[in-house]
Amino acid sequence: MKAAFKKVAVSAAALALVSSVALTGCSGGSPSSSAEASSSDAQNTVQLQIFAANSLSKAMEEVQAIYTDQTGVTFADTQYEGSGTLNEMLGGGAYADALITASASTMDTAEEEGYIDPATRFDLFTNDLVIVAGQDSALADITLEDIASGTYTLAVGDANVPAGNYAKQSLSTTTPPCWISADGTTGKDCSGKDGTFEGTPLEGKVTEGSSVGNVCNYANSGDVDLAMVYSSDVYRFGNVKQVGIAPDDTHKAILYPAAVCADSAYPEETQAFLEWCFTNEEAIKVWQEWGFELA
Repeated sequence: MKAAFKKVAVSAAALALVSSVALTGCSGGSPSSSAEASSSDAQNTVQLQIFAANSLSKAMEEVQAIYTDQTGVTFADTQYEGSGTLNEMLGGGAYADALITASASTMDTAEEEGYIDPATRFDLFTNDLVIVAGQDSALADITLEDIASGTYTLAVGDANVPAGNYAKQSLSTTTPPCWISADGTTGKDCSGKDGTFEGTPLEGKVTEGSSVGNVCNYANSGDVDLAMVYSSDVYRFGNVKQVGIAPDDTHKAILYPAAVCADSAYPEETQAFLEWCFTNEEAIKVWQEWGFELA
C-alpha cells in the first residue's frame, strides 16, 4: 500500500530569490550582487543519492532525467547493485537518500537495521519471474518441469540477488525438487537463500551470478542453456528471449519496496521524488516500457 507523501513546497526564501534576481536583471545589478545570488542558488540546489536494485538501472536513468527537467532536482551517481549488497553498503556507512530493493525481505532487513524510515515505506513495482534463453537458442515453451528433467544447464542469481531467491523458491516446487532449502520449506514458504542443488536433477548444472546482468550474459553467451530472471530484464538487456514463465504460486510475490533512508538530508524532497515515480504519467510510461508494473 502506498504511503502518504508530503509535497515539496517552494519556500518563501526561494521565491524571494527569484524576485531578487529578476529585479537585479532589470536594474543592471553589480557583480557582487550577482555573485551572492549565484551562491544562494548553489545552496538551494538539491541533489539526491538513490540506491536501487540492479534491474531498475535503465528505466531509472530515464526517469531521473525527466524529473530533473521538470523540477531542477539532480541526482548523484545512483548506485545499482543487488539488493543485499545495497544493504551491506548502508551497513558499512554509505550515504543514500532513498532505497529501492527488489524484494520485501531485503527491505525488511533495511528496516530492522534502521537504514530506512519505516513510515515512508511502500511497494513501488511488481515483476514476473521468467525463463530465458539466448537470442539464437532454438528452445521454446520451457516449463519448470522441463528444467526438473535435468536436461538443461541453468543460471540463477546468488543469495544476494532477489531474482535468484525467487528462482530457487520456484525450483523447490518441482517434482523432483531442483533446489532443497536448508530448513526443508518450499515455494513461498522458503527464503530461497540457504539451500543446495546437490542431490537434485540440477546438481553440477547451475551457474550462480552476482547480478541479473551476469545471469543474462551466461544465457546469451551459451555458457548455459537457460536462465531465470525478471521479465523486465528481457527489456533491459535485450540479449535474451523469454521461453517460459515461473507460475506465481511457486514463489513469493515479486515486489520492489521503496523508502526514504533514515539519514537522508532531504527527506521531504526524497519523498516527493518517490511519489512522483508512482504517479507521474511520463514516469509511468517509462516504467511500463521497461517491463515494470506499478504495485
